[in-house]
Amino acid sequence: MSYMALYRKWRPSTFDEVKGQDHIVTTLKNQIKYDRIGHAYLFCGTRGTGKTTVAKILAKAVNCENPKDGMPCEECEMCKAIRAGTSMNVIEIDAASNNGVDNIREIREEVAYSPTKGRFKVYIIDEVHMLSIGAFNALLKTLEEPPSYVIFILATTEANKIPITILSRCQRYDFRRISIDTISDRLLSLMKEENIEVEEAAIRYIAKAADGSMRDALSLLDQCIAFYLGKKLTYDNVLEVLGAVDTTVFSDMLRRIVASDTVGAIKLLENIVMQGRDLSQFVTDFTWYLRNLLLVKTSADAMETVGMSTENYKALVEEAKSLEEPVIMRYIRIMSELSNKIRYETQKRVIVELTLIKLMKPAMEKDYESLVNRIAVIEKQLEEGTFTIQAAPQAETVPAAPKEKVVKQTIGAVSEDIEKAAAGWSDIIGRIKSPFERAEFAKARVTLDGEKLMLVFDKAEDSIYFGKLNQPEIIEQLEDIIEQKIGKRIGVKLKQLEENVDFDEAYEDLFERVNMDIEIENEENDKEEFL
Repeated sequence: MSYMALYRKWRPSTFDEVKGQDHIVTTLKNQIKYDRIGHAYLFCGTRGTGKTTVAKILAKAVNCENPKDGMPCEECEMCKAIRAGTSMNVIEIDAASNNGVDNIREIREEVAYSPTKGRFKVYIIDEVHMLSIGAFNALLKTLEEPPSYVIFILATTEANKIPITILSRCQRYDFRRISIDTISDRLLSLMKEENIEVEEAAIRYIAKAADGSMRDALSLLDQCIAFYLGKKLTYDNVLEVLGAVDTTVFSDMLRRIVASDTVGAIKLLENIVMQGRDLSQFVTDFTWYLRNLLLVKTSADAMETVGMSTENYKALVEEAKSLEEPVIMRYIRIMSELSNKIRYETQKRVIVELTLIKLMKPAMEKDYESLVNRIAVIEKQLEEGTFTIQAAPQAETVPAAPKEKVVKQTIGAVSEDIEKAAAGWSDIIGRIKSPFERAEFAKARVTLDGEKLMLVFDKAEDSIYFGKLNQPEIIEQLEDIIEQKIGKRIGVKLKQLEENVDFDEAYEDLFERVNMDIEIENEENDKEEFL
């Protein structure tokens, strides 16, 4: 017999084997036990949390000839047929590939025939949000008043895409992400059944990497076991297979950042790259390491929350003593921003290096967290005796050149189309598909350059990102969105502020101008009404 993947081999067959969804399992068992079975269910939740599995168990339970406490007996003819996938009473449909009106019409024709064996015909429609609007409308009437022997179970990862008319006709059950502890316990018990020796630390890392998905955890575990087949699965083995980095490396990296050791941090990153580690995973894990550091700093006992061994936890506590809370928060903010942007980058190593340098240069920013970071750096230099103040060399006093006066570019008459675009600007930005582009365009100040909207970006913004935005195809997409919004095409151009130039000194803000015109118009109307 060919090998069967762990997530298939150990798929739960009864409600008691389902982990992490007690609130759903208890409700369904009671419905079956007291014969209060609904006609339509909607199972929502992220991937791998047990939606389809619970649907199949429910289909077995309602058709079981000898149910025990609301659960299938697993011994009768119906249970065996459903488990083997040969029962005509359970029909599974993948809505991603069967999303048309004709597919739903076939279901409507089939429900007219009652089952030859068992009590119910159960239709499990997976990824139901992929159905077309026409298909949803075709399903609506059947879903509202199905024959007494039909049960619909709809499963989806995106409940927000399902029409409210469908939602209102179903009992909705939200599947939660499964906790790290629950996944770890399940994996450890399965490894005992499989007679495979594993380290608990390795299992916990896999459980954490699965991000609440039991199926993902089993798939990752399968992958790690296959790589080290016949050997004990250790924590280091898992890190190597998944392209992750050991926590000691994070500690080493953080110490170099605190010491402003740019060369050392870049060399350490080079070692990580040369070992074949995934930089996106490094950024995510380093952010989590900083998060754990902040929890330890702000909580008396955070050992259970961070999920570490006693030895690693003690090391984290010692590390936290050397950093102020605002400094850690600044590090987390910068790394989180990098985590959002790195997926769009082609030169991942370069952008990570720039971010590490940014962490070591709080003077580049002017917020409260960066100010605390700068003070902490100075205090450390004073303690070590490395802080020096260099006196400026005596030289002949030369009068400073007068600062060149910036001529403010004002906005002339504003057309009705421009006013419409300004009024709906938030909605226009919200329609941009790319999260990166949407976030960056939202930072821009808006003015007019003739008949074109001019989006002005601060010089502090990384020029790499400005260059990515200032592309003809991206500008054209934004112009298309504006045209869809107001029914008129308006040109768009991007500009970056020059050094030491403030936007309010150089340009007039379009939104302030439009609001001022509206206020003046309202005042004139009020005067006319008064007269």
